[in-house]
Amino acid sequence: MSQLFSEVTVGPHTYKNRVWIPPMCQYSAVEGMMQDWHAVHYGAFITGGAGLVIVEATSVSPEGRISAGDLGIWTDQQAQVLAEIPRFAKRHNTKVGIQIGHAGRKGSCHAPWKGGAPLTEAEGSWETIAPSAVAFEGYPTPREMTMDDINKARYQFAAAVERAVMAEFDVIEIHAAHGYLLHEFLSPISNQRTDEYGGSFENRIRLLLEIVSEARLTIPPHRSLFVRISATDWIEGGWDVEQSVALSRELKARGVDLVDVSSGGLSMRQEIPLGPGYQVPAALKIEEETGIPVSAVGLITTAAQAEEILKSGDITAVMIGRASLGNPRWAYQAAQDLGDPIPWADQYARGFVARN
Repeated sequence: MSQLFSEVTVGPHTYKNRVWIPPMCQYSAVEGMMQDWHAVHYGAFITGGAGLVIVEATSVSPEGRISAGDLGIWTDQQAQVLAEIPRFAKRHNTKVGIQIGHAGRKGSCHAPWKGGAPLTEAEGSWETIAPSAVAFEGYPTPREMTMDDINKARYQFAAAVERAVMAEFDVIEIHAAHGYLLHEFLSPISNQRTDEYGGSFENRIRLLLEIVSEARLTIPPHRSLFVRISATDWIEGGWDVEQSVALSRELKARGVDLVDVSSGGLSMRQEIPLGPGYQVPAALKIEEETGIPVSAVGLITTAAQAEEILKSGDITAVMIGRASLGNPRWAYQAAQDLGDPIPWADQYARGFVARN
């Protein structure tokens, strides 16, 4: 049995394999509501052999959306519709999660295929907020959050977590990566506050830790709490791997089950050495120095590469993102490539091609 297709236990759940689908925005919601597109999109992953499927970044508030097409979970109705995904997943022995986030200063934009630029007032833009009035390059300057805004954000995250629990997602992931609101608090590049939420490392991580602690109190023991982080800004003087290690220790102490390790997204000045598995070293360092389970993501495209990553250190799982967009049944193909075929869904069994 390959490591990629061996079971793994993280927190309260045992996953049937280590091929996991990361959250990938579809920008196809209407007023935050899931549409037919999402049902088909996630259904393909759920029936495609992956051990865990995580629903895309889902906003805690209307103003927390990246685009007007973002999923939302700021109403009970939105959560009730989203609950169709875990109901379907349970019938196929696939765990399913949801990523909860707030776009911060990177909100109020067009979908990527419409250029991704900030919306104009005529196009329905909304005011963005951030820890400091520091703009993301080429975007409007956000409004610096007051203490009331910070407390409101905490409440919005807590309410969103509660709705995700009610919708029966197995995993709830807090989004603190890719330059969005919680990452903006972490990085000294975007956080220039002088109060208890800015300045020192302890102050910059305060809001995330408060949200995580409140989430852990809400999430029952039979469900998991993950946090996605950008391990580094890839900019000198920004958030870096050493700070990510220290943060991960704090997350572990507060009951986080796994750190989903990505990187970048805070500034256009980032200099990323792109290449296969380029973020894996950061994930390995975090796990080695803290002992918290981690997942690795970033240009992981082949079964052999994924297996090598799992064998290189104590990484729990690999997130297969863009490759799975191209082939939602990537897991089936990878299992065949490793000579370790897994059971196909009955309806797809005729598509299995036996290896000689």
